[in-house]
Amino acid sequence: MMRSWIWNLLLLVAAVALALLVHNYGGNVIIVTPPWRIELSLPLMVLLVLGAFLALHWLLQLLGWVGNGPGRLRTWRGHRAQRRDIDLLERGWINVLEGRYVQAEKDLSNLLSRTRSADRKVLAGLSAARALHLLGEYTRRDHSLQLAQDAAGQDTRLRQTVDTVKAEMLLDQNRPQEALELLEPLQDASSRFLHATRLLLRAHRQLGHADQVYALTRLLLRRSAIDETQARSFITQTAAQRLDAADIAAWDDIWGDLNADERMAPPVALAGAKAQIRFGQPVQAARILQAALNRQLDDRLLRAYAQCDADQARQRLGHAELWLKSNPDHPGLLAALGQICLAAQLWGQGAHYLERSLALRADIHIYALLGNLQDALGHPDQALLYWRRACEAADAEVPTIHRPLPAADTRGDPRFIADGLEGSSMVSGAAPIAASGAYLQDSDEITQPLAVRSSPVADTSSAAHAAPEDEYFDTAPIPGVDMSITSDGSPRK
Repeated sequence: MMRSWIWNLLLLVAAVALALLVHNYGGNVIIVTPPWRIELSLPLMVLLVLGAFLALHWLLQLLGWVGNGPGRLRTWRGHRAQRRDIDLLERGWINVLEGRYVQAEKDLSNLLSRTRSADRKVLAGLSAARALHLLGEYTRRDHSLQLAQDAAGQDTRLRQTVDTVKAEMLLDQNRPQEALELLEPLQDASSRFLHATRLLLRAHRQLGHADQVYALTRLLLRRSAIDETQARSFITQTAAQRLDAADIAAWDDIWGDLNADERMAPPVALAGAKAQIRFGQPVQAARILQAALNRQLDDRLLRAYAQCDADQARQRLGHAELWLKSNPDHPGLLAALGQICLAAQLWGQGAHYLERSLALRADIHIYALLGNLQDALGHPDQALLYWRRACEAADAEVPTIHRPLPAADTRGDPRFIADGLEGSSMVSGAAPIAASGAYLQDSDEITQPLAVRSSPVADTSSAAHAAPEDEYFDTAPIPGVDMSITSDGSPRK
């Protein structure tokens, strides 16, 4: 705008100067062309020259406009085709967004067959493939993707675009390995392709690659390219998986890469404690669980913390009683205290905690612990009653049996194999020795058991000796519930 004003001002100054010059100089201009002699005044001659210049300029412009007619026509046709392509592309994408996939595919396929622009051909092919993908027509979708890839040619940017869109569709079909092959070349050190990195994270999650998911989540979190809550969830899950699969050499690196908040997350703390127990470090496992439980009393952590040997039970009991002061009505904490008391053989205190927990929340874990407690105290009828209630709490059907239970097969148990049994019925494949047997009725009480049948091995095996009838009951603890009761039903020393 300023430049236009400057040019107008210069032209005005030149016109004024020329007018003053012509006004002060009154000469004539004589043009002699035999047989003509033309005499003009100088002002008139100047005006005629300017007029001729302008006329010639306009004439040349007219001739140029006429001569460029074919070029202008081609340009006009190109603009019209471009507007048509843009209109088809806009309508197609609007239909895709509105869910009218059939009409969208028609418009985009029309654009794909008519446009001459490589960019618009690739864009139309990918958009049509998206519509067909949402329609579930995968064969036609793959054909549109192939057309888009052919239109991309050797253009690196367009080929990367096609690979990214194709990989996303493959992930929707749960084909992560094929998507991984397309996405891995796009992953570079600078991570400029954040969307491709997110798709790569999705592919590794579908494949269950914990290490890659952990690294990519960290990368996207640093670049603020992923929701923080979702990222923390991914980190927690993958960290727990890595700790579960880690050996003692890799555990320190995995644990050291986590910050304090991540270490105290219940899944991570539980996985770390289990790994330390696997390495034979129960004290370190207790420290990990205590740090997490100091922040949050999680039932999973409490159950893991309560599973200990007698030599650690009293120390853990002291920590748990400190938590009880601030959480006196936490049923999971009370159940954990009861289980620790069972490990320490503090039967009365354990019963107190378990009964308080049962008054707050009745579940299979508490019933099973009470059954183990009664069994350890020598009350089999009460133990069986609690175990039956544990089954009912787990929605497990407790069958009513009016016949003797089948004999237990003890042929593979070394406790039932004594010296000098060669040639006996155990070796010859005879019926197994009955370890126990009982009639079960509808009530919660157990009836009188059957007498043990006579057997050649009964005199040499302590498990088959005749015993009072009230000793024949199933006292096996529920596996995985109580670590303080051994497999034979006696308290762990």
